[in-house]
Amino acid sequence: MSVSVRLGRLQFHHSGKFRVLQLSDIQDGPKVSPDTVRLIEAACDAARPDLVVFTGDQIAGYDSAYSRTFRKRRWLQPKRPIDEADREHTRELVRGSIRQFVQPLVDRGIPFAVTYGNHDFQCGLDTAELDMIYREFPGCLNPDPADQTVPADSAAEPTPVLPESARTIGLEDQSVYPCEPGTFALPVSDVDHRRNVIGLVIVDSGDYAQSGGYGSPSRRALDFMRTIPATLGAPSLVFQHIPIPQFYDVLRKVPSNTAYAIQGYRTFDSACYVLDESKVEPDGYLAEGISCPDEDCGEFAIMKETDGYFGLFAGHDHRNGFVGVEHGIMLGATPTCGFGSYGPVPDKRAARLFEFDIRHPQRPRTQLLEFGDLVGKPQSRKAYTFAMSHVPTTPGDAWNLLRKPGPLSALGAGFAAALATLGFTGKRR
Repeated sequence: MSVSVRLGRLQFHHSGKFRVLQLSDIQDGPKVSPDTVRLIEAACDAARPDLVVFTGDQIAGYDSAYSRTFRKRRWLQPKRPIDEADREHTRELVRGSIRQFVQPLVDRGIPFAVTYGNHDFQCGLDTAELDMIYREFPGCLNPDPADQTVPADSAAEPTPVLPESARTIGLEDQSVYPCEPGTFALPVSDVDHRRNVIGLVIVDSGDYAQSGGYGSPSRRALDFMRTIPATLGAPSLVFQHIPIPQFYDVLRKVPSNTAYAIQGYRTFDSACYVLDESKVEPDGYLAEGISCPDEDCGEFAIMKETDGYFGLFAGHDHRNGFVGVEHGIMLGATPTCGFGSYGPVPDKRAARLFEFDIRHPQRPRTQLLEFGDLVGKPQSRKAYTFAMSHVPTTPGDAWNLLRKPGPLSALGAGFAAALATLGFTGKRR
């Protein structure tokens, strides 16, 4: 059982530690890969986290199982009216999918928080409906959509709530500050409950922009980010799905023929990049262009101007795993923990552990808990997993894969290209 659950709230232990586990991009259909579940189980047992944060794209909303309720974009009307029976069928499928990947947490008494990515809603359920389903499981800290009534005025102070699903596992003293589905804040107190030491701000980073590319947090979410530091009285770490443009600031531009150089995405696609060793921690890796929004919505500026944040960690780019620092703020990319979509080789699919120390809570130790170390070798869909570990996500990635040193990359890219021709690579970024 989570130490915080035994203590009744999210708080630092008597040892001075507090642990969070980030899981990103499960991105699977109604039948979640057993290897994904094995990784979640092993990571929870190894880390013994106080809290698990799911940072979006848990549901592969484009899966054929959701074809009758599928929505490509929020602003597009469905081609035909959606029958309520079909919607209920989708709810049951999604509920079954969620049950598979949260069961390891329920079994271990670990609370969890959830935000959303650019694929969750595509199943046809909006984030409020998804919130209600997650809240059916013991330990979910997402507040009830009915409680999320923060006024549009950014000066208004959020009012704390306590989700019923938190009470069911004993978090009787935990406050949750709501904003909107997928966006809320969790204070983490000291041992004596005298003050908040840090905050964990969960943000729905949006999905797609009507102008093209990926979206950004809503204006309401950004106003909430501006207000919440004063409410918590402690600096916060942000978890969301889509990275922000400032992630490119911890990279270094290099000539296109540089080994392992990666072409940027959309606005940044005129250059190639590698990690800037002077700004990133050792052992990180960049294996695809950072898929951030075309426009800077000002989120990073809010983090700096309020002086209320010390980091932002995202998922979305399944093959990236690094931590850098820009203007004193940590910026981290966490790879996929799932086996239902593209990603790195199986050994490198991972969960990210954060260990906070009460002596320096704004400088957490973080590491990737990788499948190869925790579990070993995948047991299911081995050929598919190998192919999806090498399939290009963009034409630029295809070139990157083929020109990297070593014959395995070229072989893998060729194999992936062959599968793509046969229509096997429908799992999306």
